[in-house]
Amino acid sequence: MEKLLQTLRDIVGDNGLLTGDDVSARPLNWLGQGNRQALAIVRPSSTQEVSQIMKACNAARQCVVTLGGMTGLVGGTDSTPDDILLSLERMTNIEDIDPLGKTVIAQAGAPLQKVQEAVTDAGLQFALDLGARGSCTVGGNIATNAGGNQVLRYGMMREQVLGLEVVLADGTIISSMNALLKNNTGYDLKHLFIGSEGTLGIVTRAVLRLHPRALSTNTALVAVNSFEMLTSFFALMGEQLSGGLTAFEVMWQDHYQLIAVKSGRHSAPLPADYKYYIVVEQQGVHPERDSEQFSAALEMAVQQELLVDAVLSQSETQAQSIWNIREDIEGLTIALTPALGFDISLPIKHMDAYVSDLQQNVSKTWGTAAQTIIFGHLGDGNLHVVISVGDGSETTFTTIKQMVYQPLQAIGGSVSAEHGIGLEKKDYLALSRSKEEIALMQKFKNMLDPSGILNPEKIF
Repeated sequence: MEKLLQTLRDIVGDNGLLTGDDVSARPLNWLGQGNRQALAIVRPSSTQEVSQIMKACNAARQCVVTLGGMTGLVGGTDSTPDDILLSLERMTNIEDIDPLGKTVIAQAGAPLQKVQEAVTDAGLQFALDLGARGSCTVGGNIATNAGGNQVLRYGMMREQVLGLEVVLADGTIISSMNALLKNNTGYDLKHLFIGSEGTLGIVTRAVLRLHPRALSTNTALVAVNSFEMLTSFFALMGEQLSGGLTAFEVMWQDHYQLIAVKSGRHSAPLPADYKYYIVVEQQGVHPERDSEQFSAALEMAVQQELLVDAVLSQSETQAQSIWNIREDIEGLTIALTPALGFDISLPIKHMDAYVSDLQQNVSKTWGTAAQTIIFGHLGDGNLHVVISVGDGSETTFTTIKQMVYQPLQAIGGSVSAEHGIGLEKKDYLALSRSKEEIALMQKFKNMLDPSGILNPEKIF
């Protein structure tokens, strides 16, 4: 093993290899919790160095786990004391921005926010956005096919990727840095690696699609008192905003009460006794016209009795204060630990019954100690569920997982909407994918990583 570590040190230099206390000083997640376990952390500065690292590790049958921003929630970057951690923290460059072709080339370790800010200065925008923007990385976003707040309009990370550079388990570099919207030349290999969670290859660089920068953003917090009102309001906003509807985020009452009122971390824009709260946002390129259109759409909702209360932001600061309530995951963690968080998707038509049944089952099982918090990107069918029952035992958590996941199979839902499978959900993958699909996935894994050294034990 010392021979392998010396080989890695020769590749990345003394600065590029961490061992001992320098490894354990690293946290397990974005909250700074726990201590990392690994044989070493290797920090390459180029695709070529990643290639050399993988050649050496493949020859030694050494398992490698790739690290991004550590903002994942399914144990996708968990490691053992025998693993090598490959961190892309030294590969953060924005290599090129093409305003005419509307593309950006970024290294995989670049934080999402860095990409967003760089392209904004060029009069463009990168459509992916999520609360962890300051920590999560391009490579991590690609590896997990991240979703976020604007999927409704722009799609998942998959839709933002035009080309990739990937290093395979044996060190082979697959450089498919396509910058074209249309390129119909055989298999589109990038899709094999998007969402693969580092199990098929290591993304090192990407060509990302950009859009014209929004010149106007209109945001409102709306309250409704029934699920029927909620879905009718969603349909109306989609019709009236002519493709400009960027976000439709919903918080059930318990979520809003806990974060906006009880936590003491925010100033509640609306009273806390309504059943649902919606962050609705429109983006466009005609500020005056967009503002009039947004106000008219809300006025129409009032006339059709599709909302009971609303506050329309008058500034970026007010809009951000609304979003801060929706994105306060830290507040949820503080208030509900020990708790389990879930990222699921299901058809909107089944959502009301599913949530009602889940809340009742949790309440029946654990009584007044239980809290079931629901929020999420309702417009694209993605809900986040946080359940706390005052007991963090493994047996209790297994029971909660079964309550959340099992009903999804019958209604065509997914056990993972945007966070991936990792370690946490692999026992439930068969609820959302057929045995034939899983077998084909395993064939790809065996073909590209026959020794099983890339992010072992994840997904399957």
